[in-house]
Amino acid sequence: MARFPEAEARLFNKKICMKCNARNAIKAVRCRKCNSSDLRSKARESRGK
Repeated sequence: MARFPEAEARLFNKKICMKCNARNAIKAVRCRKCNSSDLRSKARESRGK
């Protein structure tokens, strides 16, 4: 299912905390929940099969 660019931006422009899995803003440097600096960008492609 093809998504339009605005929807892609809303879904994927986030950072995920590696410790508590919280969603954070794309500009975040530290996690809003656990204050960890171990953040990654949200995956844009599935890692299945």
